[in-house]
Amino acid sequence: MRKSLLALFGVLVLLMAACAEDEADDPIADLEDDDTDEAVDDDDDEVDDDAVDPEDPDTIPDDAVEIFSWWTGAGEEAGLLALIDIFEERHPEYEVVNSAVAGGAGTDAQAVLTSRMQAGDPPGTFQIHAGRALLDQWVAADAMEPLNFLYDEEGWWDVFPETLLDLTTDEEGNIYSVPVNVHRSNVMFTNVAAFEDNGLEPPETFDDFVEVADELEAAGVTPLALGDNESWTLLHTWETVLLGAVGPEMYNDLFAGDADWESPEVVESFETLDTMLGYINEDHAARNWQDAAQLVAEGDAAMNIMGDWAAGYFATDLELEPNVDFGWVATPNTGGHFITVVDTFGLPEGAPNREGTIDWLRVLGSDEGQEVFNPLKGSIAARTDVDVEVFNEYGQSTYEDFQDDVLVPSLAHNSAAPPNFTEESMTVVVEFMSRRDADAAVTALEQAANDYLR
Repeated sequence: MRKSLLALFGVLVLLMAACAEDEADDPIADLEDDDTDEAVDDDDDEVDDDAVDPEDPDTIPDDAVEIFSWWTGAGEEAGLLALIDIFEERHPEYEVVNSAVAGGAGTDAQAVLTSRMQAGDPPGTFQIHAGRALLDQWVAADAMEPLNFLYDEEGWWDVFPETLLDLTTDEEGNIYSVPVNVHRSNVMFTNVAAFEDNGLEPPETFDDFVEVADELEAAGVTPLALGDNESWTLLHTWETVLLGAVGPEMYNDLFAGDADWESPEVVESFETLDTMLGYINEDHAARNWQDAAQLVAEGDAAMNIMGDWAAGYFATDLELEPNVDFGWVATPNTGGHFITVVDTFGLPEGAPNREGTIDWLRVLGSDEGQEVFNPLKGSIAARTDVDVEVFNEYGQSTYEDFQDDVLVPSLAHNSAAPPNFTEESMTVVVEFMSRRDADAAVTALEQAANDYLR
């Protein structure tokens, strides 16, 4: 019996050894092992977004398509990610790096961009507002490639309005960026219920504003929401008041250096701003633009002056219904006038992965890209041949205004004036917030005009 058990044990040992040998020599097992190793290697090749630092080009692979912007919040991030999805579907051969730098109006992003451009480490492409920011800062420095060839290939000369093309074209007729949208700066967003409950209509003039604000204040509602934790929002508010005080012709003349910044009309703009600031929320200095817009969304404030990226925030992030939860009118005294803010992307000289970047620009300028991006962002398409039905009620209303209104560029968003003048203007309005001295403000602006506009 004992011998039988030992014999059986020996057979089992031999069988186990044979199975182990077969598994070691099994080509299928070898392939599975190789696949596992390859999967690990593939993961190692992917770009780790957490490891990417837009301030450090060494963290960005040379063969990636790097997209540099300040679209990190509200509907803007959703729009950007939707564009990246389209690009990756069309071009799976490219790795995308989303180098977005947080900060309203791109103030932080522009500082990072300037540092990289001056160091000779440009991103593949970067967001830049059409107008003086692009032409005076980067085109004048020979830092951008002309894109005439791309407009020829894609047939874009006939699908973008001439007024937008002019904002990205130099005196020799070379065009340097692709417009992805059009924003309107001079919008007063409203809480519909706050006005209906108090039997009021949104103001169309400065006098209307004071009357409405007094009644809202008496009803316990903050009339005007402001979030100037980032000072660009204060400059943004003032530029709309300036347009209302001087009109579009003088507005353009001022930034061309052909009008007097110490004129009574400009003084009046600061006096009017002073009056309007008497109706803002007490915690304005602790809030950013989204926080201020949220006061309107929640009914704690009745009005907010902001570009229509706020419409994207209301509709995309907060899921509010246009003309039900939030309303809008042109800012006081600016009906029939449209302050444009146009986001564009170009091709820096020496950009890594040039071909991949050009393919990204093709997506930006396409009807598909613009129809997907803009409804999320709150803007309208820069192209004139898109399907307007993809936009909500706000977008369709803005599209009509864009066709009919007098268009002027934005100061706060670096289109109307060279960067140096915009920076000086920012300093002036911040100082005005503290001192409320209109004469001192216009004197400083006249000096800045002599330095940078004339």
